[in-house]
Amino acid sequence: MRQSSEIFQRLSNDKSKREIAYFTMEVALEDDLPSYSGGLGVLAGDTLRSAADLGIPVVGVTLLQQYGYFYQGLDEDGKQLETEVRWDPNLKLKQLPNYIELRIANRRVRVSAWEYDVVGKYGYVVPVYFLDVNVEENDPKDRDINKQLYGGDLYVRLCQEIILGMGGVRMLRDLGYRDINCYHLNEGHASLLALELIRESGYGSFEKVKNSCVFTTHTPVPAGHDVFDFEMVKKVMNPVYIEYLREILDGENPVNLTTISLKLSRFVNGVSEKHAEVSRNMFKNPQIQAVTNGIHSRTWTAEGFQKLYDQHLPGWDIDPNHFSKVMLIPDDEIWTAHLKAKGNLLRIVEDETGVKMDLNRLTVGFARRAAAYKRADLIFSDMERLLDLGTERIQIVFAGKAHPADKEGKAVIQKVFEGKKSLQGKIEVAYLENYGMRLGAAVTSGVDIWLNNPQRPREASGTSGMKSAHNGVPNFSVLDGWWIEGCVEGVTGWAIGPQPTEGNLVDYDESKDTDSLYDKLENIIIPLYYEDREKWIMMMKSTIALNATFFNTHRMVKEYALRAYRVSPLFQ
Repeated sequence: MRQSSEIFQRLSNDKSKREIAYFTMEVALEDDLPSYSGGLGVLAGDTLRSAADLGIPVVGVTLLQQYGYFYQGLDEDGKQLETEVRWDPNLKLKQLPNYIELRIANRRVRVSAWEYDVVGKYGYVVPVYFLDVNVEENDPKDRDINKQLYGGDLYVRLCQEIILGMGGVRMLRDLGYRDINCYHLNEGHASLLALELIRESGYGSFEKVKNSCVFTTHTPVPAGHDVFDFEMVKKVMNPVYIEYLREILDGENPVNLTTISLKLSRFVNGVSEKHAEVSRNMFKNPQIQAVTNGIHSRTWTAEGFQKLYDQHLPGWDIDPNHFSKVMLIPDDEIWTAHLKAKGNLLRIVEDETGVKMDLNRLTVGFARRAAAYKRADLIFSDMERLLDLGTERIQIVFAGKAHPADKEGKAVIQKVFEGKKSLQGKIEVAYLENYGMRLGAAVTSGVDIWLNNPQRPREASGTSGMKSAHNGVPNFSVLDGWWIEGCVEGVTGWAIGPQPTEGNLVDYDESKDTDSLYDKLENIIIPLYYEDREKWIMMMKSTIALNATFFNTHRMVKEYALRAYRVSPLFQ
């Protein structure tokens, strides 16, 4: 194996073998490396981890944010308190001597680079390059462009996207990557890289550039796509790119980065079957395909389950098809691993919130970005009914940040705290602060059921429930995003509300969701948990066998490799 590792190391260091550049505004590589805000970044990190495990010839490109996203505190009423995250990149990253220059708002902006290496199971390395403008040579205004992830106004956002896209391509060239033939745009933030590729190849090379780009869109909500006024773009962007934009956009129309990505990519995909359908309708583009998201199996599997899989399903972390044999694992070993993960979560809950929960009580988990359409407070819609069915029978763990500018999202957190106070002494409720990778792993593995109830069809994919599935936690979710593909009623979990073909955002009847949520909790889920442990554990095994086998980034990255990248993994 040592000889093989040496071969893999040589392959890792040979930049001529790298063919794919993965561009992303955020990426979750470690819990305390503040380069991500939520699901988009976690998906990016899992993608690069699987690429390293499988030996996909990828390099990653992202931005270095001086203060990350933000640290979330919560007062006794659930009011979100935001604090800048101060960190030293020297503790996590390796500074490189390379730098490039860009022209932004008629000023020269120097961009330096830092490197983080993602090392795969067999030693294959996927380097991730962080672009940094906090360098002495830059104007103080420019040094603050990358001050905070998703912070600042539209001017700052446009500058960040120029640095990521155009600066990223130039930095790859300076680093010696000459054979990149596929650029993967993880959301529209990176779309301006296409303009840099046109500049390199010469005016009129639109088709050539299109043949080099792959685009993944992640949001079915129009407001989630960056749009800039053309006059503003002309003031900020180097004039050499303006003529390209006029041709791409058929004049001086608003600069929609998603439109650029759609027009200049040969392969475009949504992140679930339903999301691809919604995107085809939203963008009037019948060519949008689906590559359903996944998660990196070992990263999000609790320690107890890792040991169990290592013992009974060797090779599960490189070939997730091994999960299909989980039925052979004895029930008591599954339950013991689950109680270990649950006990770990309940200790965290008590340590961080003071709420003492019962290891034997049905524990419901709800943790994700706090946004109004995700409806964290839906379970509190009818408090009298919730008390009737749940007093001393369920307990609930919440977590999630609201974007600092999202007043509705912050209000949802406060509504959860109102519900928490109303239920005190009858149904224990806890809200964990500062949701990130560490808490994400603890909550998704430590609850008994995973609750998800967004307004349809606004959930593009959602990956938290996939993490739960890897730990034998059944999902209880609205039929949207990936759950349409993963739900086998009463086998891998339960659906909330009507079928996904029924209704739309205009005539959405939330009462159908709340009635379904309460009915199934009261009449199916709670009785099953307390009265038929053998069947409950069988559902846990079915969840692993059916959902973990498919909803993982090893399968997802292989799909991208074969359908979009046109390369083969080194390790199958």
